[in-house]
Amino acid sequence: MLAGYGAAMDLDADLVNRVTWKIPNALALVGSRSADEYNAMTTSWITQLSMSPVIIGVGVDNTAVTHRLITEGGGFTVNLWDAADTKVFVKFSKPASFEDGALNGRPVRAEVTGAPVFDEAIAWLDCEVRRAVDFGTHTLFAGELVAAGINDDDARAAAMSDTRMKYGGVPRGGHK
Repeated sequence: MLAGYGAAMDLDADLVNRVTWKIPNALALVGSRSADEYNAMTTSWITQLSMSPVIIGVGVDNTAVTHRLITEGGGFTVNLWDAADTKVFVKFSKPASFEDGALNGRPVRAEVTGAPVFDEAIAWLDCEVRRAVDFGTHTLFAGELVAAGINDDDARAAAMSDTRMKYGGVPRGGHK
């Protein structure tokens, strides 16, 4: 039985991980900002939650720098990347360095919320947080779309399946 995952749940942790890793997920950089502190992180937990208003949801680990910056700053961006260029995601698996208008050397700019939008993104969404729901290890930030753009309408957005990355399931390594 998996502690903390429901009293009646009697599933093997490895099976849960393998099954949840099969869920098709987009892969993007989520930008965040609070005052003069900027960050972007690789994420795959992204979805549209409403059509009117347009609400975008992102799941963020409660211990992540991005979680704190979204909470303090009240906004976030979702930067979709070309599926042919997934190496960028490795550079944003740890807190980013902001210098000379760039995060980890990638040029960014601010739109409505002030959270970073990447110049190289094939498409981007800028969202103001409307609700945050803590689900245990992660918080779902629901943000209303306040600005958006497309830089390359023909490129296919990256998905988790374009990489060897895996995220989801149950905590590994004894973390709860």
